[in-house]
Amino acid sequence: MTEAPLEDVLARVPLFAALPRDELARLGRALRLREVPGGEILFREAECGEHFYVVVEGEIEVVKALDTPAERRLGLRRAGEFVGEMSLLNRDGRRTATVRARGPARLLELTRADFDDLLRRYPLLAYDMVRLLSERLSASSNARVRELLESNQQLAAAYAELQAAQAQVIEKEKLDRELELAHEIQVGMLPRELPRLPGYGFGARTLPARAVGGDFFDFIPLPDGRMGVVVGDVAGKGMPAALFMALARALLRAEGSRGDAPAEVLRSVNAHLLTMNQAGLFVTVIYGILDPGTGRLDYARAAHEYPLLAEPNGGSRAFTGGRGQPLGVLDEPELDEQTTVLAPGGTLLFYSDGASDARSPAGAMFDAERVLGLLSANAALSAQPLCDRLLQAVLDYQSSAPQHDDITLVAVQRAAL
Repeated sequence: MTEAPLEDVLARVPLFAALPRDELARLGRALRLREVPGGEILFREAECGEHFYVVVEGEIEVVKALDTPAERRLGLRRAGEFVGEMSLLNRDGRRTATVRARGPARLLELTRADFDDLLRRYPLLAYDMVRLLSERLSASSNARVRELLESNQQLAAAYAELQAAQAQVIEKEKLDRELELAHEIQVGMLPRELPRLPGYGFGARTLPARAVGGDFFDFIPLPDGRMGVVVGDVAGKGMPAALFMALARALLRAEGSRGDAPAEVLRSVNAHLLTMNQAGLFVTVIYGILDPGTGRLDYARAAHEYPLLAEPNGGSRAFTGGRGQPLGVLDEPELDEQTTVLAPGGTLLFYSDGASDARSPAGAMFDAERVLGLLSANAALSAQPLCDRLLQAVLDYQSSAPQHDDITLVAVQRAAL
């Protein structure tokens, strides 16, 4: 530590390895060296956190439910790893676990203000952090998968068969046929007919970037006459995303059919995904429950795109709220919970980022503002033609450029009085 410049020490930390030299030097000036004795608690679960730590020497253990019957160690952080990031990423700033030194340790301490400043200057660091967090959570969840194997034998067998089948496909014609069948199966998982609800119209279109994809949508009739509406987007494309999509959709339908509040449904789905997610994938979701009598829509967002609203007076707007966090990564993801009322003559649009992120042959992004403008310009159309028009507009903009992501559009329209 003392023999090498602090920039060299930071350069060996995987999280900061991609930072330019001048950024490392600037970061080094913001960090404070802290030495802690063995057994010292750095911070406790549920406390408000204001610091982020990088381990230089020693070992730091992360403990859940310390000093209770449910206490368990989530993992160790060694030289080059970091702790304390969750409280800086969560809106309420709460620590999600207790952290203590396993023996004497040397740490570099960064304040919340300096951490936020670093992310503003170098936003790509957030992607590296999400990747490392995903690897951590995947490793910890693997230890618990064994407990669920007996109850999930059919799912595990199906997944293994699909993996084996994919590995054995060596001829192009066979691969094309396998993908064609997979596409038919996946299409069969999505609703074949749109809901019929007096006073409302529904529309939906989805277009995977490959033969199979990770986008999905669903309509879930609830016993009290309400209607659940789901749009999800699994990170990635192709067969892995399609398999995870099938799992996520099945869990959402099973949990949603109970009629629980949207946020409770997403939390239950997340808990299941954490025990089955060996691949480290995650899914963004928006799930809303529509009360047809009042037009009230309660929804929860897990890092998905904000819904758009075309109002009866001709205006249109995007909803705002918290960012939310995807499912399948964190034990307790932050969710954006909102309530709105769809007035007579209004239209709600849910979509995946494959629409807003589509690019022209020159590389220009379609963007969410263009989606909102098209919704406003075509709000007089009924729900299904509206989805058809929007999808065609995206494809026309994309033109000869390749489609990089799955595209999904779902419209909910309330009839005018």
